[in-house]
Amino acid sequence: MSHVETRYDFTDKTADYARLARELAGLLADESDLVANAANTAALIFDAVPNLNWAGFYFLKDGVLVVGPFQGKPACVRIALGAGVCGTAAARRTTLVVPDVHNFSGHIACDAATRSEIVIPLIIGSELLGVLDIDSPELDRFDDDDRRGLEELADIFLARERTRRAG
Repeated sequence: MSHVETRYDFTDKTADYARLARELAGLLADESDLVANAANTAALIFDAVPNLNWAGFYFLKDGVLVVGPFQGKPACVRIALGAGVCGTAAARRTTLVVPDVHNFSGHIACDAATRSEIVIPLIIGSELLGVLDIDSPELDRFDDDDRRGLEELADIFLARERTRRAG
């Protein structure tokens, strides 16, 4: 597999997320391993999207979110459903965009530098697989364009997992 690195400036978020989505689809196209795809997805997002300090996955195991592949500082290992931004997004099964994590009741501070966060639940059928968690040291870093773009990247990741499961 060859991977051509593209530089993004995100002055046109819609166009850059569309290019990033094509790059991710190509990166994951020939791989079916969940962990390998999660690792490359986290690395691509962390490298391409500006002003992040953490990008990665938590996977649901035995009713608890457990850290998976990520880029950034060491992370909280286990998060209960309903706890913090990740656990709340997972329990609600909806994307959460938090402009200021210090104003989010029950926020879990794995990295004290994090100021804003977006968490996207990963759902296949009715099964909660986990969440994609993206943190920034900037207040109000994520807007609706980021939400749409990152949800599309999560969908590409999930499409590979659905294909793997279908056999």
